Amino acid sequence: MELPDPVRERLGNFSRSLFTDTNRTGPENNSNLNNEIVSSLALQMSLYFNIYFFPFWWVSSIIMLLLKYPVLPDYYKFILVTVVILITLIEAIRLYLGYMGNLQEKVPELAGFWLLSFLLQLPLILFLLFNEGLKSQPLERAVHIIFTIFLTLQVVLAFFTLKKMANHLAASFQLQDFDRFDQFSSRDMIRAKSKTQIPRFSDPLL
Repeated sequence: MELPDPVRERLGNFSRSLFTDTNRTGPENNSNLNNEIVSSLALQMSLYFNIYFFPFWWVSSIIMLLLKYPVLPDYYKFILVTVVILITLIEAIRLYLGYMGNLQEKVPELAGFWLLSFLLQLPLILFLLFNEGLKSQPLERAVHIIFTIFLTLQVVLAFFTLKKMANHLAASFQLQDFDRFDQFSSRDMIRAKSKTQIPRFSDPLL
């Protein structure tokens, strides 16, 4: 399962515009560029532990929701249920994109992971953590704090990993263009030499 092509294209353009180092002026002189590993071990470890932590967060949140549901105002009941559902859906997509983007070094997937983490998941979990109207219990606060630490760490690690991947990808494209230009130039030189080396004989009958 992969992202649709229009989504991949937009995320790729977003990544190149935001994370690519604009100070690069030419291809890097690095023969091992294609063999360089740009995925992040720290990010992968964070995602691994996040996968095992999230079911515990979800069970704790559901139990606390059931216990305090009768005493919550009606609008907070709706908000809390909606937020838990959104976090659950976003987390499944987010972790999948994080694994795909980091392990397979796919910039669009990792960019989607970073956007979901920074723009959606982190604000939602901070809302649950700091909103006093939700009457959060100690267990809830504890799991929300751990979740916030995971998200903050992943946002930071994914940002630097994306920057490294985008620069590596840009350098690879530059090297490919440079090699393609060399091939064309070599072909033109060979053709020019072959034309100058072909002897021209005049027809004796003319």
